[in-house]
Amino acid sequence: KMNLILLFSLFLAPAFADKESQKTNQNFSSNNASHKRLKRDWIWNQMHIKEEIDTPLPHHVGKITSSVRNNNAKYIIEGEYANTIFKVEETSGDVYAFERLDREKKAEYELTALIIDRRNNQSLEPPSKFIIKVYDINDNVPVFVQKVFNGSVPEMSPVGTSVTKVTAVDADDPTVTGHATVTYQVIKGDEYFTVDDSGVISTTRADLDRENQSTYEIIVKAKDAPGSSGDSSTATVIITLTDINDNFPVFKHPSFHFKVPENISVGGEVGRVKVEDVDEPQHRNTKYSFVRGDYRDTFEIVANPFTNEGIIRPKKPLDFEKIAEYRFGIEATDPTVDLRYFKSGGSRSISTVTIEVTDVDEPPVFTKLPYEFKVRENDPEIRTLGSVWAHDPDAAKRKIRFIRRRANPNGDYIRVSDTGIIQLPKPLDREFSSSYNITVAAQEILEDGHLSDRESHAQVHVIVTDENDNAPELVYPEEPRVCENAAPGKVIIRISATDKDEISPRGFFKYSLATEDSNFSLVENYDNTANITVKYGQFNRELAKIHYLPVIISDNGDPELSSTNTLVISVCKCNEKGNFTFCEERAKQVGVSIQALVAIFICIFTIIVFFAVITLLILLRKRHKKDLSSLGRNVAEIHEQLVTYDEEGGGEMDTTSYDVSVLNSVRKNGIKPEAVPSPYAQVQKPPGNITSGAGEMEMMIEVKKDEADNDRDLLPYDTLHIYGYEGAESIAESLSSLESGSSDSDIDYDFLNDWGPRFKMLAELYGSEPNEDFVY
Repeated sequence: KMNLILLFSLFLAPAFADKESQKTNQNFSSNNASHKRLKRDWIWNQMHIKEEIDTPLPHHVGKITSSVRNNNAKYIIEGEYANTIFKVEETSGDVYAFERLDREKKAEYELTALIIDRRNNQSLEPPSKFIIKVYDINDNVPVFVQKVFNGSVPEMSPVGTSVTKVTAVDADDPTVTGHATVTYQVIKGDEYFTVDDSGVISTTRADLDRENQSTYEIIVKAKDAPGSSGDSSTATVIITLTDINDNFPVFKHPSFHFKVPENISVGGEVGRVKVEDVDEPQHRNTKYSFVRGDYRDTFEIVANPFTNEGIIRPKKPLDFEKIAEYRFGIEATDPTVDLRYFKSGGSRSISTVTIEVTDVDEPPVFTKLPYEFKVRENDPEIRTLGSVWAHDPDAAKRKIRFIRRRANPNGDYIRVSDTGIIQLPKPLDREFSSSYNITVAAQEILEDGHLSDRESHAQVHVIVTDENDNAPELVYPEEPRVCENAAPGKVIIRISATDKDEISPRGFFKYSLATEDSNFSLVENYDNTANITVKYGQFNRELAKIHYLPVIISDNGDPELSSTNTLVISVCKCNEKGNFTFCEERAKQVGVSIQALVAIFICIFTIIVFFAVITLLILLRKRHKKDLSSLGRNVAEIHEQLVTYDEEGGGEMDTTSYDVSVLNSVRKNGIKPEAVPSPYAQVQKPPGNITSGAGEMEMMIEVKKDEADNDRDLLPYDTLHIYGYEGAESIAESLSSLESGSSDSDIDYDFLNDWGPRFKMLAELYGSEPNEDFVY
């Protein structure tokens, strides 16, 4: 070891003072500026020590010394490891290590050296730091940074393809040659892989096949001191071969057999064929195709991207009655296989597929779809348009019944018979609908007579051809107006027309005036319009402010139809520029069709009949209640009211003796009064002097008496018929109140009760109706 001696000099100047007060101090001062300082120095060897020394402890490290010459001087060291690992001899300054050092734990130590006076522990020199370095020896084995490494490489890779990299670390000093140099070696699996000095592992063979062996576990050794048998360590490396698409799919079975009902829908799944592809799923791109057999256009095979299975689906409807079995060959291959790594054994696999079709009860099948018929509108002679036809496709060949399911427009316009005949119950109107659509259902008739629950449908389209059965109509524009001083030839308005029928290809509408006796003329424009112009000019508003002009519009149909339409033209006041200044307001014409008028009249008539019936019922109810009220009296009272026909009565004062309603109620209800003589029948009135001049009243009374005597069903002569007749010469109307008994007036007659006994009978007849019914 090399020892470096550092000399610290300290120049001290003797102090001008008493000898007893002289001291050796690190910072000695003098009161006399003329004295000089003397420099002192630390002197020791630079310290080094080897690690892991195998000689007995302690181990000498070095020596510290100072130029101070003092017999009482004492060396001490300070620092983290002072007086534990390192100690110094007080008088000589030798430093010793009391533990074996390990450079890999700590390569150097920093300590502080001091020299003091042992008598008072005063520093004789300033402290000084020094370093103890630990020399390295090759005492560490290279250690891998991890116990297990992982790597991957595609299968069938060329020789020398890099797989992964391993790393080992040597804790020795890398500055010392050979102490930290690491070399690698594959000690297990070296027939497949190798490793270089940098730790990169690569392949040594080009035929590494994942399908034969997907993972390899090799062991790599790391050592230092190349060329020697130095210590070493090992690590495990797991290498995985990644997949490439280098294998073709192979069918698991040489043949496949499936059963499927004949009513399977197009695109439905018949079955699945399975192949085996040893490559990983991302490299399975199987394609299926037909290689032999008939009816290969009936099916298709689609690969499932997740399971790699081939799904067989029908492209056409299957029919058991036509073909009951299909047999064909299919091929499975993978067009994405990398041919550079292609293995022997064939690039395709072939299997046989048999599909057995089973019979099911199918619904009827319509023929000659779609169904379309044409018919002239409003033709009463056409009742049958044609027929639809369907048959049972099964071997049973059952009979078919047809039913109409839906119709557009909705209604009984088109019918379908049980045998499928399309019928018209009434002529069709193209203006209501130019086409009619119905849905016809066909059902099989079972052996027990019931209908099968399976049915098929067909659409029937009926087109109605147009007949010229509608006259053209005027398209009413804005209200036409004309100035009263308009000049001849002035265009008042341009008119046009519309027709519900189809436009005739033979020409335009024809316009004409119904009369030439007007101040207007019509000029054809030959573009389906016409102009109304002023004929003579100068209208007279005093004679007519509004003119009604009938216009005849004809079409060119077969037959030709025409209609008369009225234009209402207002004559207005205008200024000098011809602008309208004043026109009379007129009610707008509202056209109502005949059908609408008929409907209105029917509604009015129905309402009138309804109210008449209600009124009659009310009257009958009132009369019935009044009759019951009269019949509630005793028989004696009824007898009191009956008088002989030759009794003239007592006039106004005797009204209480004549209740005609009693007679009416008795006769109407068929109750005959008992033959009790009336007290009034025995009273004889003196005969009056009847002259020939009594007039027609006398004659009428005599006639009524004869009628009453000869017909018991008539009313007495002195009742309603007499008082209701005033004679031909009377200038007054009827004064009798008897007729008011049959009136349904709302007048309240209860006030008659306040007029005394003379009006008692009238009060009972016209007063409030009884609230209770008499039972007799």
